[in-house]
Amino acid sequence: MLMDADHSQLVLIDLQARLLPAIFQGDLCLANALRLAQASQLLDVPTWGTEQNPGKLGGNAPELKALCRQTLAKMQFSACEEGLTDWLRPEVSTKPPTGNARSLPKHLQKPAVAAPERNTVVLAGMEAHVCVLQTALDLLEDEFEVWVVTDACSSRTERNRDAAFDRLAGAGVELVTTEMVLFEWLRTAEHPLFKDVQTLIK
Repeated sequence: MLMDADHSQLVLIDLQARLLPAIFQGDLCLANALRLAQASQLLDVPTWGTEQNPGKLGGNAPELKALCRQTLAKMQFSACEEGLTDWLRPEVSTKPPTGNARSLPKHLQKPAVAAPERNTVVLAGMEAHVCVLQTALDLLEDEFEVWVVTDACSSRTERNRDAAFDRLAGAGVELVTTEMVLFEWLRTAEHPLFKDVQTLIK
């Protein structure tokens, strides 16, 4: 199963500048998260951020935060417990427009065609064994397809990071790399944005 950019959303979890120096390969994690966010902008993939207890731990790296539609401040380790699911799957109003055909503008006279559901959630961030793990497992329960980008996730220790990946894989989460995500979103070298996305990798 390949992921499709038209059905994907990207969530950047707790990539807070104050925490990065304590994270195993934190610079690499941040660099790959930034590549994902930049590609998501090019390919029109909605990007969201979360920040754990930002009052004490500070905000996400500013270059990442600028690429997010919204950033969720949270105290729970799972962002789903604080409302992330509502952002990823907003309720669509089924209430028909009121008024008669002559009083309504033409674009309201026919039922609107629903936008494609974006049920694929790509996760990057930290810490892998806490906030990424708990958010991913809750998203699975909420019936999303969950993909965790291993080279854009980390923890304070390599052991905790790897233990998170083992548990996520066992739960049914797809483990991928940054380049896997980007090339699956593109699908072909003939994609009009292929060169722009390729530049992010080089």
